[in-house]
Amino acid sequence: MPIVESPTILICVLLYLAACLCIGVWAMKRTRTISDFLVAGKALGPTVVIIAAMSSLMSGFGFVGGPGLVYDSGSSSLWMTFIAIFGFAFSWVIVGKRMRLMAEVREVLTLPDVVAARYGGRAPRFMMAVAIFLGVVGYLGTQVLAIGMVLVVVLNVQLPVALLIGLGVLAFYSVAGGIFAGVYTDLFQGLLMMVAALAVFYYALTVGGGMSEISRTLWQADPEFIGPWGARGPLASLSWLLLFGIGGVGQPHVITKFLMLRNIRDLRWGALFTGCSYAILSLLWMSVGLSMRALVESGRQQPLAEADLAAPVFLLTYTPDLLAGMVFAGLLAAIMSTSDSFLNIGAAAVVRDIPTALTGHPIRRELLWTRVMTAVLLASAALFALYMENLIALMGTFGWGTFAAAIVPSVAIGLNWKRATGLACTSSIGVSIVLNFVLELSARHGFYSLPDGFSVGCFSLLISLVVFIVVSLLSSKNAKDKIAPDIEAAMEV
Repeated sequence: MPIVESPTILICVLLYLAACLCIGVWAMKRTRTISDFLVAGKALGPTVVIIAAMSSLMSGFGFVGGPGLVYDSGSSSLWMTFIAIFGFAFSWVIVGKRMRLMAEVREVLTLPDVVAARYGGRAPRFMMAVAIFLGVVGYLGTQVLAIGMVLVVVLNVQLPVALLIGLGVLAFYSVAGGIFAGVYTDLFQGLLMMVAALAVFYYALTVGGGMSEISRTLWQADPEFIGPWGARGPLASLSWLLLFGIGGVGQPHVITKFLMLRNIRDLRWGALFTGCSYAILSLLWMSVGLSMRALVESGRQQPLAEADLAAPVFLLTYTPDLLAGMVFAGLLAAIMSTSDSFLNIGAAAVVRDIPTALTGHPIRRELLWTRVMTAVLLASAALFALYMENLIALMGTFGWGTFAAAIVPSVAIGLNWKRATGLACTSSIGVSIVLNFVLELSARHGFYSLPDGFSVGCFSLLISLVVFIVVSLLSSKNAKDKIAPDIEAAMEV
């Protein structure tokens, strides 16, 4: 693991941690109700929501895992990152308007609230809340571990100490400020990283000798690496195409931000600007991975012990200290703000959504207990990060597939198709949870794997879509008559 020795980088990270504490104090003063804590009082402008939505997508996976994936697999990653640009933009068009209209006609604060309003009954709310909680467990564990790993590099301390520092800051502003703290951290991080991504892209091309030289070096070493499918092959690439193109519509830490807009008219430019912003950040994802692999293949750089070291090694070796400090601070901001989003929706699932599904109402003193559950989830994630890394890896992969397979049919299709039914919603979510868990567990323990790198999440998403549509068609007699008038009106606008 490389260690930061530059005081400039250390100062950048420490300034960021101090800024997080200040944001937490400011956000705490604005957080007075459960609506403030979960959806920022539905009072955010379009710029904040657009950049916050884009920022929460990248996190540690985009800034560390992305370059590492490119370094390892080449152009296979193109089928993930570039299609995601359109997938996330598409969510504004297909989901954003419907969810925001739901918030106009009902007291909707969470995604299970939306599902309950659309389908009626308690079962759809319960199943959606369970799926979200399981996905959050996986993602939150990996994000917490990423916080620790970044601070190990920057502060040169042991992992438990790094986790104590990072989680202390995260706990303060997440428990105190709720989603207000998260979205404004996202805003800071997004603006910082868009500037930094362009600068890193420039240095990656310069160090590598330009795109033509990088391509020539990689082609001579392994033509398949930068061929149409990369090192992972066509089946893996196409499954990523579907999972990240369609599955981007089903990421709750992104689409719940539509509920925070103060004006539905602000949705008009969201798709365009979200797509463009994500495209800029993708330049860092692709360029660093390709440049580092070319440097290794040409003998100018020692082979990396782990692919995920591509971004840290490049920043520490080939960029100015100030730029590296900005990226490390931005990376930490991305991980923390994304963690805050997951803490927010995970705590809401436990305190608001599951109790409402079981008893008809959330726990009393909802704001207090949501804050308590936020702290509990954070402490649990820290224990996972310290003692159960294999489970974190399993649940991290499980998270994206769980979200995509559970949410895309019931929300992306269900909010736009009146024949969709509550039975179809619960059935597709149940099937997606079982498939994701069983197939991922089976593959990791050597019992059975899908052929040729076919993504478990993509397979589960496809099956979930089929189940949702078939069950809806079989159970949709008089389905339109069961939709509440105000919800039907929201679906027709």
